[in-house]
Amino acid sequence: MDIPVMLAIVAGLWLVLVLAGGLEAFKHRLLVRKIPVRIHVNGTRGKTSVTRLIAAGLRAGGKRTCAKTTGSAAAITDPDGREFPIYRISGANIIEQMRTLKRMASLKPEVVVMECMALQPQYQSLSELRMVHSNVGVITNARADHLDVMGPGEEEVALALAGSTPVKGNLFTAERNLLGTFEHSCKDRQSKLHGVSEDEVSAISEDTLNKFRYAEHAENIALALNICEYLGVDRDKALEGMTQLEPEAGAMQVLHISYFRREIIFVNAFAANDPESTGRIWENMVSKYGEDRRTIMLINCRADRPHRSQQMAVETVNWTKADKYILIGSGSFIFVRNAVKHGLDPEKLLVMENAETTDITETILEESGGKALVVGMCNIHGGGEEVARFFQNRAVKEEEL
Repeated sequence: MDIPVMLAIVAGLWLVLVLAGGLEAFKHRLLVRKIPVRIHVNGTRGKTSVTRLIAAGLRAGGKRTCAKTTGSAAAITDPDGREFPIYRISGANIIEQMRTLKRMASLKPEVVVMECMALQPQYQSLSELRMVHSNVGVITNARADHLDVMGPGEEEVALALAGSTPVKGNLFTAERNLLGTFEHSCKDRQSKLHGVSEDEVSAISEDTLNKFRYAEHAENIALALNICEYLGVDRDKALEGMTQLEPEAGAMQVLHISYFRREIIFVNAFAANDPESTGRIWENMVSKYGEDRRTIMLINCRADRPHRSQQMAVETVNWTKADKYILIGSGSFIFVRNAVKHGLDPEKLLVMENAETTDITETILEESGGKALVVGMCNIHGGGEEVARFFQNRAVKEEEL
């Protein structure tokens, strides 16, 4: 076959692909426009929680609402509040957002709430501008996590997250330290920025937090309430709907366990995998429950999250000292190397990399000394979820943080 003929065939195929892609994009845009309000939730921490809170608040206010979360267990919630898991044959892919929107549109919702599932900065922007086309954007916060993808620092993380700012819409955020970045992105995309003030966070009382069936952060609630109010739902009505939520798989819980004459308080904080959030939880739990108990950090490392292990190791030495540091998961040498380098006593470290759940739990019972506070942290996947489930199945009492 002549080279000119081959080139002509290649050019023709390329043109067909471009036209087919353009047609699909056009059809998707028409489909999205059938959904009056599209909310795109992004951020470092709390995306899943805020997505669920917004959807619950809007449903309580009579809004026909669908939601999609991509947290510990990806799921779709229909307008009746029923949750259906998403099964993935070949792993997560952001194209899933387009398929999900098509499925949601068939339910004729007034509002869809989509949790952003992209990490790469360019994909975060692509997800917003080509898939979700939100008119209400949400960025929960910008913290030092996933630095290998969005780093090297918090400012770069904020810039990456700003890629999900809507065009000619409204952006809500509970972030206060890096507001300048989001002000710039809103100006660029002609959107309006709505922040959450300290007074609004303080207005979420301890009594309000205690109404939840799991541990929720006041910032998340204040942010979700502002969005519900903006969309015409009374704050009290929205809050009532939020407090009825069942805990999701990665929700923080304080579990009281009485097991083989051991009295253990187990805190499932595996999902809070940035150092700032984790440190806050650790200090709070030690202050509340640590007296007269052995304190144990259960650190679940992941070989594919080396930056997270390194960050956590460096910060851990600045927190109230634990009696024991038990390392599980994979790639724990990164944590050990950095923690010891920054002053952690190696005698207090116990490495149980790739250990079975039964071995881990038996070791925790042995190390408890009969009465202990155990805080699971760093990663939910790769071992953390299984350990948390073991203790949850044996809990005699649960309470909120």
